[in-house]
Amino acid sequence: MQLNIKSVTAIVVVTAIATAGIYALYTKQAATSPSKAGALQPGATLPPGHPPMNPPSQAADNGASPGQPPANSESPQSGRSGTVPEDPSTKYTHFRTGNSNVKSIFIDGKVVWVATTGGVIRYNTGTDEFRVFDVTNGSGLLSNGVFYIGKLDGRIAVGTYGGGMSLYNESTEKWENTNVPDGLADAFVYKVMKASNGDIWIATWSGANRIRGGDLKDRSKWDVYTVENTKGGLPNDWVYSLAEGKDGEMWFATEGGPARFKDGKWEHWKVGAPFEKIKNDPKYGIDPAKLSEHHAQQAREMGLQGISGAGAYNPNYIVSLNIDPDGTVWCGTWGGGLARFDGKQWSNYTMSDGLPGNLVFMLHRDDASGQLWIGTNNGIALLDGKEIKGKKLKVLTTNDGLYANIVFSMATAQDGSKWLGSFGGVTHLK
Repeated sequence: MQLNIKSVTAIVVVTAIATAGIYALYTKQAATSPSKAGALQPGATLPPGHPPMNPPSQAADNGASPGQPPANSESPQSGRSGTVPEDPSTKYTHFRTGNSNVKSIFIDGKVVWVATTGGVIRYNTGTDEFRVFDVTNGSGLLSNGVFYIGKLDGRIAVGTYGGGMSLYNESTEKWENTNVPDGLADAFVYKVMKASNGDIWIATWSGANRIRGGDLKDRSKWDVYTVENTKGGLPNDWVYSLAEGKDGEMWFATEGGPARFKDGKWEHWKVGAPFEKIKNDPKYGIDPAKLSEHHAQQAREMGLQGISGAGAYNPNYIVSLNIDPDGTVWCGTWGGGLARFDGKQWSNYTMSDGLPGNLVFMLHRDDASGQLWIGTNNGIALLDGKEIKGKKLKVLTTNDGLYANIVFSMATAQDGSKWLGSFGGVTHLK
């Protein structure tokens, strides 16, 4: 069993604002988860409809589930910058990040940017120098909880938990914050991207923003798409990811299923494997329905109240999204496995098809090899091609050198090496 309170995207992604002192790129060791919200400052009250900021206290056994290292086996460094030399002779290298989820990784040349629920880490692989940005060191960030990190028009872009979107200018070393008064749909931002036509899209927990032409300073260019103003075309206001498909169409990962915006029209689907297919798969140690009313309500709506582990199953809750160059759409679901859309119909894949787990938190396409890396609550599966059925998937777990079996994020460096983010640490796979 791999799902514990630290793997829940909506409720545990967020040790963010109230947790301090866990933000450095900590000790390195060789391998042996909708209501419109205003801007939140650290420590402020959550808007209604959002998940709780802090997960319940750690369970016994140092908060670790099987396959995951103890949460507090090592103390974080006290500094906010320094050096962490990497051993070039090892295939796997681990970097501890303390009690935080590594939600996103972005690689810019030799610099690895790591987004955690305890701030942003910048690590230079050429010099082994690192620096941490958080709300305690005057960096300018408004929240330590960071869902996403990437690049937007030459600046590092982060989506935060309650602090809006922040853009970092590396030449001035300053963060510029964009929030609800500026047009942002919500202060909780899950992804930022620029489409091929120049529009900027932002995934939030109160719908999706589009900034026509990418002009962030022109308030008249900001649009917001919600369930209400799309007449249900966007099936849910909680948007966890977005991606551009073929011919400029936009895809959205929501808590109500995937949606497509094409030629000004909306379309959405119900996906994920039915409960009958996964009900006999290994159960999870901690049922999210017992920790979160949000997940308990979802279980009731599906008629699964009273069933053990039901809070870990919502087949239309899309937590990861990837689109192949040919337009094939992949959706990772909350307990319903992996869904694939070939342009005509959807297919489902679960543990019975070879996945190591049914909660698919991360999807990453390695452009060089063509492999799809599928991060689950129980390790990573590697897929060659488009079809899973009938294949023996290669699976990587802690037994193979991963820092933890719960994998939230991934990036491929120019040298082909992989960086994988989990709870408590990052694995560098050379």
